Amino acid sequence: MISEFELIRRYFTHRARRAVLGVGDDAALVNVRRGCELVVSTDMLLAGRHFLRDTDARELGHKALAVNLSDMAAMGATPRWATLALALPRADTRWLAAFSRGFMALARRYGVDLIGGDTTRGPLNICVQILGEVPSGMALRRDGARPGDEIWVSGALGDAALALAALQRRTRLEPAELARCAARLRRPQPRIALGLALRGVANSAIDVSDGLLADLGHILECSGVAAEIEFAALPSSTVLRRYLDRRIAREALLAGGDDYELCFTAPRRAREQIVRCGRRAGIAVTRIGRIRTRVRGAPRLIVHAADGTALRLARGGYDHFG
Repeated sequence: MISEFELIRRYFTHRARRAVLGVGDDAALVNVRRGCELVVSTDMLLAGRHFLRDTDARELGHKALAVNLSDMAAMGATPRWATLALALPRADTRWLAAFSRGFMALARRYGVDLIGGDTTRGPLNICVQILGEVPSGMALRRDGARPGDEIWVSGALGDAALALAALQRRTRLEPAELARCAARLRRPQPRIALGLALRGVANSAIDVSDGLLADLGHILECSGVAAEIEFAALPSSTVLRRYLDRRIAREALLAGGDDYELCFTAPRRAREQIVRCGRRAGIAVTRIGRIRTRVRGAPRLIVHAADGTALRLARGGYDHFG
């Protein structure tokens, strides 16, 4: 039986390149660069709630950090440090080795130091806190959208939710289609480079973790504005487009979670600049609508069908307590 401290030493103690003091003391020490603000975010992943219990451990390690990196991307922040808290039913060394490999491979890719955390026995639960830096006053926030802004999203939406529906036998996909969509569910790619490029260009941003409608709704609420988007403009994969005659695919596109793309707003005059930002980051960006002035009694968000009529929205996105 491996002890708690041996577990930490063997799988989660790594040299901290950007911390004054990392794993091994009561707390970590970090230096934030002059002229920067500290950006902090925390996400919890619970077995059976946020991931399937038979999820590959290495992919789970990747995703546990990736969802936090996505928060840094949405703020236009450079990720620097992370802490990891694990509740484990038992100290399975094979599982821990694979989880650690997935987590640390992504950490090294983005220059993130694992500087602390905790372990305990219990139902499988993963909690990551991430810390980053952004030049003072330059963070992308949810409260900056303005009437006349255009709404953009990165990448393609809906594949992860469609894969989850297939894995839960709520719909059927061909094996090759499921494999392609499941890769988006299990190994999301945080849009760090795009978030950094959008600093000083976008007025607001959020990462699409709970579904486009829900997450765009947060921008609208925080900014005190309304919006309209075009369903036909929403970027989707060739796999998802094949199934748009199914309600479950349309809901995945509009309200599916786990996309971890960026949704952001910017003035119309910034169009060419945004396209260049996407090219530099190596990710497609798509205009999907515009921000409007909020009118009392009117819907905050309207989704237009191809014929110009407003779609009825029965579901707005993932709700942890829904």
